[in-house]
Amino acid sequence: MKDNLKFDTLHLKPLSAHKKIFFASDFHLGIPDRTSSLLREQKIVAWMERIQEEAHALFLLGDIFDFWFEYKYVIPKGFVRLQGKLAAFTDLNIPVFLFPGNHDLWMYDYFPQMFNIPILKHPSSFTMAGKKFLVGHGDELGASKKYRRLKRFIYANPLCQWAFGKLPSSIGVPLAHYISGKTRRKTHSTMPFTQENEPIFNFCKQKIEPHLHHDFYVFGHIHFPLAFRIHEKSAYYNVGDWINHFTYGLFDGKEFKVLKFE
Repeated sequence: MKDNLKFDTLHLKPLSAHKKIFFASDFHLGIPDRTSSLLREQKIVAWMERIQEEAHALFLLGDIFDFWFEYKYVIPKGFVRLQGKLAAFTDLNIPVFLFPGNHDLWMYDYFPQMFNIPILKHPSSFTMAGKKFLVGHGDELGASKKYRRLKRFIYANPLCQWAFGKLPSSIGVPLAHYISGKTRRKTHSTMPFTQENEPIFNFCKQKIEPHLHHDFYVFGHIHFPLAFRIHEKSAYYNVGDWINHFTYGLFDGKEFKVLKFE
């Protein structure tokens, strides 16, 4: 397989009776302002409260925060309601898996240490109820070489991260939000998506599935809920966002669905 992309393997306990696996992405907490972000965070926590009893595992597929940077002694202010609910899940031994997106990729050890939530840097495979999944954020799948190089040599470069950490937060945080806004507008300029123009779907269909079969490909990033058939034994799902659509993915042991939280 081309593009030198890395894929990891996860091991989950077998799916219990009446339990389900949930997937959500692109909360972008922090924008467009504190009031709107708080209302959205409360809605996300209400959704998590509703699914908690039947959740076998929860996958958060990136861009949970519009900006995140773990300074040496501090983290971004706010988001305590979501963090409290994540703690409730893991305290109940409900596994939570967190993928950094292109907006919150500067995650290090805070979530693993405080919540026992692993940070998964690459798309990851797992098998559940006889079905094989590939899950992740998806920003690198089908992206241009320019973007992948920019992410590898600038955003994911430890030296650049160290240099950013030396900036006073009063400078670094507004700068990061400015860059984040430009990236978001550029990334989502082609909605709505079809099978012809959706880059993650086409990458999965053309680059991954012919070499490594998965029953379900589940990603975020593009802010648009989608369900596309790759072939009769393989399907692609995008779980959408919580800015406009408030959608999530659900696997009940037999079927995968993208649903809207009302």
